[in-house]
Amino acid sequence: MVVDVHQIKDRVAQQSESLHRLSMELSKTIVGQKQMLSRLLIGLLTEGHILLEGVPGLAKTTAIKSLAQALNTKFHRIQFTPDLLPADLIGTMIYVPSEAEFRTRKGPIFANFILADEINRAPSKVQSALLEAMQERQVTIGDHTHLLPGLFLVMATQNPIEQEGTYPLPEAQVDRFMLKVKISYPQAEEEKQILDMALNDSARPIKPVLQPEDVKAMQDVVKLIYIDDQVKQYIVNLVRSTREPAAFGMKDLQPLVEYGGSPRAAIYLGLGGRANAFLQGRGYVTPQDVKDVAYDVLRHRIILTYEAEAEQLTSEEVIKTILNTVPVP
Repeated sequence: MVVDVHQIKDRVAQQSESLHRLSMELSKTIVGQKQMLSRLLIGLLTEGHILLEGVPGLAKTTAIKSLAQALNTKFHRIQFTPDLLPADLIGTMIYVPSEAEFRTRKGPIFANFILADEINRAPSKVQSALLEAMQERQVTIGDHTHLLPGLFLVMATQNPIEQEGTYPLPEAQVDRFMLKVKISYPQAEEEKQILDMALNDSARPIKPVLQPEDVKAMQDVVKLIYIDDQVKQYIVNLVRSTREPAAFGMKDLQPLVEYGGSPRAAIYLGLGGRANAFLQGRGYVTPQDVKDVAYDVLRHRIILTYEAEAEQLTSEEVIKTILNTVPVP
């Protein structure tokens, strides 16, 4: 099969105007946080869900709410608490006495963009209800199955500091998230700009600049972006090296890694690489595109041993070693 990279690049260039308008609109309310915004766009372009880890006050809610407004879509913020029930999330059947029948009352999960705030504060049965909706993109209430909107993105948050009274997500459920993004504090200049906007009330309201069908058009182009076989093999090698470091010349890591990435990690590295290439205006994926998303795709998929924890080794350090060791095509 012959792939015309130039033709794909032309398609990417056509859609770049839509992406530029979206980015400009989001900049009205969000200062800095380029990493979070780019990952949010990657999730949007690849239909992948995002797990954000950061202290409160770093514009996580503002970011996804602004994205929903700019795309003229429906947004719901769900505060996860220990007393939350699955029915509070997905909905339930209610009896209507006047009609002598049960009616379906849909829950807040039926929106285009969902912010699951502090997901680790709700018990596992609620987490499972959300993650089932994420994976299957449908919800069963009573005897009926209801499809979720075609454009559906979940951004869940975790507070890395306050862990008392939380229910940490099991590894199998964390794996459902395409990206795990760690959010840091803004730079000094950015923080002053945030302060000025708040004190002067100068943040401009977000206006719809795109429609869901525009997002679908961008997603269709991302699916066309070319990935060479050598880059695919590089992705496979990266993921396999998280499971068998010794086979790739990293014997010291072997006793420190209990579990590595699954085939889902390879899929998400490929999808993330395509979306990153799209953001850069290219019609093909380079190894650097894969490297750029590697930390966010792999950090929650590498499970370390007790020995690694005793040595205070982190998954980020393992990923850094892997990226520096595995040969780049």
